[in-house]
Amino acid sequence: MEDRGISQAVIRRLPRYYRYLGELLENGVERISSNDLSKRMKVTASQIRQDLNNFGGFGQQGYGYNVKYLYTEIGKILGLEEDHNIIIIGAGNLGQALANYAAFEKRGFILKGIFDVNPRLEGVSIRGVPIRMMDGLKTFVQDNDVEIAVLTIPKDKAIEVANMLVENGVRAIWNFAHTDLNLPEYVIVENVHLSESLMQLSYNISRYNEEHKK
Repeated sequence: MEDRGISQAVIRRLPRYYRYLGELLENGVERISSNDLSKRMKVTASQIRQDLNNFGGFGQQGYGYNVKYLYTEIGKILGLEEDHNIIIIGAGNLGQALANYAAFEKRGFILKGIFDVNPRLEGVSIRGVPIRMMDGLKTFVQDNDVEIAVLTIPKDKAIEVANMLVENGVRAIWNFAHTDLNLPEYVIVENVHLSESLMQLSYNISRYNEEHKK
């Protein structure tokens, strides 16, 4: 996708558009207006038009959006027509849950390997992918054109492992470790802090409860 100074807020909404349009396709909906799409997504129709205009618009006045066409085009923008090799580092409960997520392949993410330090897990397969030991990680990354790594490991190991991955060609990291990673600017890092998400939920629930006491 060409860089046109598109905001991260817009980019983060694209997967939601893709998901909702996919649901419309499954329900046999052929076209939809920005107003109807806004009701489903809880985003204003004006915001939807502004977002999509960043990529050419796709709609026709008085007709709305062709659902299949828009779904396909957003998939292209998201790079979903390409395959991306991905590995998971850390085969604990979270790592195994992610490895079992079958939608990876549907979205073009090919799970190539799972790694851990626990020798009792060596050779255990998850959806046909065997768990390997960490001492083989570097060679595996070099030999398998791994683009994306998922980290579900303790934070004291995450920085060291992330640096090694980047040095060996990994271009994006989905980080579930409880630490932010300071990596070169060309590396795409998505930090996922489950505890922060829970605190945000707690705050929103507290606000909801206070408002409904009135």
